[in-house]
Amino acid sequence: MADESYFDLVYEVVRHVPYGRVTTYGAIADYLALGSARMVGWALNQCSSGDGVPAHRVVNRLGELSGRHHFNPPSLMQHLLEHEGIKIEEDKVRDFKQLFWHPQELDLE
Repeated sequence: MADESYFDLVYEVVRHVPYGRVTTYGAIADYLALGSARMVGWALNQCSSGDGVPAHRVVNRLGELSGRHHFNPPSLMQHLLEHEGIKIEEDKVRDFKQLFWHPQELDLE
């Protein structure tokens, strides 16, 4: 991992978020011990749908779909999550605590 850019590191973590689960910008930042939740969000804003990064699985610390405005259309984020069986109410993941996945479950070294 040492030769990878910050964006690459973020993308690698996000690619491991299990289907039907979500994580947060802050959890990724904490796991990488680099940057902040905002930097993770910035990295995800730069990826495209064709690169295999399931950015729709990353929400804010309250389980809100705060990144939805970076999807085209903005309802796509919710649609992708619902397709995975995740219930969304008022732009927020229902049962967020039960669906939360922390990157510390990874061993990417």
